[in-house]
Amino acid sequence: MTDTISNASSDLSPIQTVSVDLGDRSYGIEIGRGLLETAGERIAALRPGARLAVITDETVEKLHLKTLQASLAKAGIDHAVMTIPAGESSKRFSQFERLCDEVLGARLERNDAIVALGGGVVGDLSGFVAAAVRRGMDFIQIPTTLLSQVDSSVGGKTGINSRHGKNLIGAFHQPVLVLADTGILDTLPMRDFRAGYAEVAKYGLLGDEPFFAWLEANWKAVFAGGPERDEAVARSCQSKADVVVADERESGRRALLNLGHTFGHALESAVEYETARLVHGEGVSIGMMLAHEFSERLGLIDGAVVARVEKHLSEVGLPIRMSQIPGQLPPAGTLMDIIAQDKKVSRGNLTFILTRGIGSAFVEKGVEPAVVHDFLVEKLSS
Repeated sequence: MTDTISNASSDLSPIQTVSVDLGDRSYGIEIGRGLLETAGERIAALRPGARLAVITDETVEKLHLKTLQASLAKAGIDHAVMTIPAGESSKRFSQFERLCDEVLGARLERNDAIVALGGGVVGDLSGFVAAAVRRGMDFIQIPTTLLSQVDSSVGGKTGINSRHGKNLIGAFHQPVLVLADTGILDTLPMRDFRAGYAEVAKYGLLGDEPFFAWLEANWKAVFAGGPERDEAVARSCQSKADVVVADERESGRRALLNLGHTFGHALESAVEYETARLVHGEGVSIGMMLAHEFSERLGLIDGAVVARVEKHLSEVGLPIRMSQIPGQLPPAGTLMDIIAQDKKVSRGNLTFILTRGIGSAFVEKGVEPAVVHDFLVEKLSS
């Protein structure tokens, strides 16, 4: 039996709301236990009379679809359900095309809405469908993983993967509502919860040292499912919302959210998105470790900072070394070819998120490829 996260309390928690202030495209992120059961009334209040296309995957369908459907029925909301295979392999053109066709076949109109019930794959794919069908439909996120609750469901980045790399085809399309039911996380396998926690730790590492220190002291309670879990999700969402409001289309500051992702995405691509070997959050964890070690190599931080990051990520059970990825990895030259396709590359220049300390990440453009290559050669052999 797969280990799952334990629940410290079955009581419903107070609902917290984080606002993403984007003028007439502003929306709220509602956070707390029991939100799935009340999703229907919340959606009906926001979009009276709208019909829905609920997109989910085969795993989430078995766990949570009936609860959502009961809530929608209670609110009198007509809806169609569309299911995709679970896993990163669904973020491809064939699934995108199929879903677009099914949404149109269900005769949903432009003022209806698409609901993503699932993790990051479901959210990214559904959001891209919402952005494309009828040139843009309302989009509602009900994220079911820790990673999607604190990261991919917020900010409007949608898309699919290409053979050239991860998330290279897509659109910016903001949701109109995000419902982050933290009670849903009780059903997550431990590996997936840990992977999501990497994104939580990222927010402290990139711009909030006090939050990282809070996580060092409270991570066990976050895992246990008490009020600390809600607090961690809310603080992460607020951190992301602040960055999104300042730089919605990733022209500058928003690139900070990719701390660890340049290396992490390259590793995901290198293993061909085989989740048995590496899931996204694990790639981010290793990538954040590499980003700090590379920053040390460049003389930006000292070994004590690197050791602090390593201690915390290791303590929660996340991988921190490329050698922890099962199977053979390609050579440094192949990883460099993948990195050259990264979305942050500008006119051929490599861009990395580096750091001057815990909570002091910054965007460094024009990093010398030879230096990165030599660094990867060393780390692949360690």
